[in-house]
Amino acid sequence: MLLSPNKPHKSYLICAVQRSGSSLLCEALKNTGLAGNPEEYFLDGQGWEDGEWAHQHHVTTRPDYLKLVFNHGTSPNGVFGAKIMWNYFPIMIEKLTALPGYQGWPAPQIILDLLPNVQFIWMVRRDKVRQAVSWARAAQTDVYAWHKNTAPAPKQEPCFDFSFIDNLHRLVLEGEAGWQSFFVACGKEPIKVIYEDLVDDYEGTALRILDALKIPYPIAIQFQERKLQKQADSLNDLWVEQYLRMKKQNHQ
Repeated sequence: MLLSPNKPHKSYLICAVQRSGSSLLCEALKNTGLAGNPEEYFLDGQGWEDGEWAHQHHVTTRPDYLKLVFNHGTSPNGVFGAKIMWNYFPIMIEKLTALPGYQGWPAPQIILDLLPNVQFIWMVRRDKVRQAVSWARAAQTDVYAWHKNTAPAPKQEPCFDFSFIDNLHRLVLEGEAGWQSFFVACGKEPIKVIYEDLVDDYEGTALRILDALKIPYPIAIQFQERKLQKQADSLNDLWVEQYLRMKKQNHQ
């Protein structure tokens, strides 16, 4: 293993495709105070050692960036969490294989070596059409999440685009198939979390994950405040109806 100082003793990766509810799951796990601080540390846009966050912490090398990630993503009880989307997972692996010691290693071997006692949490959504619609709207507005008492201005007003939504629907299915293949290659059964169930039982779902990860917690555990706001509204409903109608017409 490359990282020796300040390693967690337990880790997990939330494996997802965009708009599956992974941000809500991250919030729920953070709010337990016992499941690390899961964020998208490995997003290519984060810049890794060349990014602003790294520079704020005087980090200039890739190994030191990974140490920063571990330090920031680990809760006092030694649990580390992170979130990864399928579409940038190959880029993450490419960056890791550039490190001495990991050159030529396959993705499963890298992840299993890098993250101590890692378990995978697979975040999925039953309604893939609504997921694609949500992704299309977020991509157009550049608003992927907002918290209480904030109302970020959209980059542009969203407009319905059947081809765009249809392509994103295909990417959702491809991403889920990709994660399934990865779990098989790792020889690990993921902890599967369904978005609709998380919405219905936010705290219960988080506690079920703590149980699956074998993280002890007090009977009277107190969750921190929920801040993420629901983004879907009647426009999402309209787009779903339009998409399904046009999809049916295209197959007649």
